[in-house]
Amino acid sequence: MRAFKLILAFLPVVYCGWLLFYFLDQRGGNDGPVVEGLGPTVIGLGVVGLLFCIPLVFKLIRLVVTPRGPESDARHPDTAAPNEESSFDADAALARYLARKQAEAQGPSSSPASFSPQQDGAPQRPSFGRKIG
Repeated sequence: MRAFKLILAFLPVVYCGWLLFYFLDQRGGNDGPVVEGLGPTVIGLGVVGLLFCIPLVFKLIRLVVTPRGPESDARHPDTAAPNEESSFDADAALARYLARKQAEAQGPSSSPASFSPQQDGAPQRPSFGRKIG
């Protein structure tokens, strides 16, 4: 996977370099307007090619500096060996959740319901917006 990312970072540098040498080769002709018009293009391609070199250099440095082996697994816990057991038990978590839900359903509610008698004795519904009456 690292090699694929390295190749992807290398492609724009190669493309800009090829275009740069292609346009520099056009200066060999005797066409005055064509030669004068390619100056900004060549400079721009050089700048863009150098900008594309920055991520490539960082990827090369990371490839060389990053060690491979068991000690690199300690630095990255998400790449740990798959045979290590985790302390999380999904069945126990589900049992705790269901027990808590069942206890809440059986016990008295913690928030008292606000009953205010109306004309027909029904509890007052909360209203949003403009108050009527």
